[in-house]
Amino acid sequence: MMVKAKGPVWHKKDKDKGIIPKGPHGLDKMATWAKSVAKGWIYGHGTFMLTSFEIPIVGIFQYMVNSANEAKRMHVEMVKYASLAKKVFMDSKADDQKIYYDLKKSYRMQLVTKTRKGMGKSETRKQMIKEMSTKQNHKDYLKRSTTVEPMQGLMDDIFELERCWMRGDINNRWLFGAMGIAVQMAQLKAYKEKRSTWEIKNDVLGV
Repeated sequence: MMVKAKGPVWHKKDKDKGIIPKGPHGLDKMATWAKSVAKGWIYGHGTFMLTSFEIPIVGIFQYMVNSANEAKRMHVEMVKYASLAKKVFMDSKADDQKIYYDLKKSYRMQLVTKTRKGMGKSETRKQMIKEMSTKQNHKDYLKRSTTVEPMQGLMDDIFELERCWMRGDINNRWLFGAMGIAVQMAQLKAYKEKRSTWEIKNDVLGV
């Protein structure tokens, strides 16, 4: 999830040249540019989230550089859970043969993602697509849209994350981490009490 930086925007052409604009105060120099399918180009900071599949509970919610590669971050984080997770679901950003085969061969984890059209030419890629294209994988990938994807919307709703509360990656790093822990605690409490792990806003905010 991309979150707009607090304060004015540092236009990319000026940032690339190190030219600090005159006039606006409170510029977040640590923020970076990245493009969101839903919101377009955003100057700000990013968050990275892992969510459990069967029971919608936040696994981790952490700071990520806005311009960083989500698939590579997923790869790094998921290998830590090799003994717990057998399948990994991610959107088309994870359409990467190296990541796919490393998860499969080194960690026995099945990556399921949406592949890009016209890219199934090599034998290894054809095999990758074939292994992902089972009825069960297709069914599970569709289920992801109701159990995994909305979790970022839940975080956004609870904390109103349209814009960062603070400037700088150091400040936002601990703040995002604290948000993730607060939600995890509330969701665990709700799960133990056999309540919905979605209806936790009041538990998190204490209202």
